[in-house]
Amino acid sequence: MGIMTRSRHPGSGPSSARPSDRNTDRSGDRSGGRQQQGASPRQDEGDEGARGGRKAAKGGRGPAARGVILYGLHPVAAALTNPERRIHRLLVTDSGRAALEPAIAAARAQGLQRPEASPADRMELDRMLPAGAVHQGVVIDASPLPDLGIEDLCNELAGETSAVVVALDQVTDPHNVGAILRSAAAFGARAVVVTERHAPETTGVLAKSASGALEAVPLIRVTNLSRALTDLQQNGFWSVGLAESGPSTLAKLNLTGKTVLVMGAEGSGLRRLTMERCDAIARLPTGGPVGSLNVSNAAAVALYEVARLRE
Repeated sequence: MGIMTRSRHPGSGPSSARPSDRNTDRSGDRSGGRQQQGASPRQDEGDEGARGGRKAAKGGRGPAARGVILYGLHPVAAALTNPERRIHRLLVTDSGRAALEPAIAAARAQGLQRPEASPADRMELDRMLPAGAVHQGVVIDASPLPDLGIEDLCNELAGETSAVVVALDQVTDPHNVGAILRSAAAFGARAVVVTERHAPETTGVLAKSASGALEAVPLIRVTNLSRALTDLQQNGFWSVGLAESGPSTLAKLNLTGKTVLVMGAEGSGLRRLTMERCDAIARLPTGGPVGSLNVSNAAAVALYEVARLRE
């Protein structure tokens, strides 16, 4: 079975790894039927029905989207320089083109096939996107990234003794998931795992919140989080759930090996079965008039703590 492939640093060359060619996954994760998207992409009619595909808004420019609409300078630049992305259409304002030129040049230097930028005005781009979207004058229609599964992740990390993964238990806000991806990229986490249901689609809103990290950190969807945690544990991971009821703070745990940080949704927190599956429950040392953090802020603090303990 092949190992997971994802550009760790937007702008880097194609990975030597290939995605798995399995048709089924014993954990029930969506990991079959993956297709490598390399540096010389071909046009694929299947993109129209791929996950995350969206049609252009009424009154928008041009035909319906073939894949997912991404916008904003950092997400678009990262996607342009990611060998695993096929780009169907690139729309830019004059100022957007100027800001995006380094990424366009980087993609060209890598030999990536990218469409010529089509000029557009700001109002045309506004009509394509959700109200209030900050597109900075750049929009692309791109193919979704390949679906990856827990087994791909375990295979990639099989020879390593230290790694961090974040698992999210029904976190539904795309802004939170995007921000967690950004923190995961900043602190070296190897993947973010979300549930198939009760998790946001991989839309432009999520990508904008991730500020380019969607291209660097794999977002893995699983049908059953408890089963996915079991699979990770069987592959050497120690799972730590974050909850205010934790008997000790995260800093008191040994987090130097393979670790999964499991975060629950705001309000409801970790579900009972998820908490029972964790090897340990820990808390952050919060207090005072506001005793809890937004889940994306909590994830950033937890990832920093793990990084600090590993120095």
